[in-house]
Amino acid sequence: MSAQEQDHWWFVARRAIIDSLVRAHVPLPSGARILEAGCGTGGNLTLLAQYGMLDAMEYDADARVLASARGLCRVEAGALPDAVGFGDTRYDLIALLDVLEHIDEDQSSLRTLGARLTSDGRLLLTVPAAPWLWSDHDVLHHHKRRYTHEGLLQVVRAAGLKVEVSGYFNSLLFPLAVVQRFAHQLLRQNAPLDARPSPLVNAALQRVFAAERHLLGRIPFPIGLSLYAILSA
Repeated sequence: MSAQEQDHWWFVARRAIIDSLVRAHVPLPSGARILEAGCGTGGNLTLLAQYGMLDAMEYDADARVLASARGLCRVEAGALPDAVGFGDTRYDLIALLDVLEHIDEDQSSLRTLGARLTSDGRLLLTVPAAPWLWSDHDVLHHHKRRYTHEGLLQVVRAAGLKVEVSGYFNSLLFPLAVVQRFAHQLLRQNAPLDARPSPLVNAALQRVFAAERHLLGRIPFPIGLSLYAILSA
């Protein structure tokens, strides 16, 4: 992940979409406090640091070392749902980006993070969608589940959080991804689905995926590989 986050089409385009969502839907004050919960190896830290004073927490020790080495913020050990860290600090934005699907206690994790928001704070959440697309890719990445839109909203509401905006994304490439995944399973291929393609293909996929940032909130995609939600307490 650390090697791919900088230029793999999926990571680059997702950061562009996250930036668009934050700027359109998150009311950040001057000197905003930001937390990334589950920062992995730190691929999103440069983006998130632009919005304010950034903290990050990560469960995996090796990933935490790589994230800390970027020198962008404090990166502390932590785990959801009970060990967020950073004392009683409340945040104007908490980013939980493709993390919730790795956690058994998804509802209690959201409740814990919601309690760390300021009165006007927002939680930005992304997760993999379409449970029927479950594959070796999910097993490789230690996913516990994929979500339907309604299923995600049920978990959010049960955690006592309010949905400001939500929907599918990574939709333009959805048909291609479905074909790829079923072919991968049928042919029993061993190559990982998220291996970096050739530079030309990588650039093309990045442009298509990133183009969705201009459409989110204007066109309600009926399906996609991922879901996003912006939540308030």
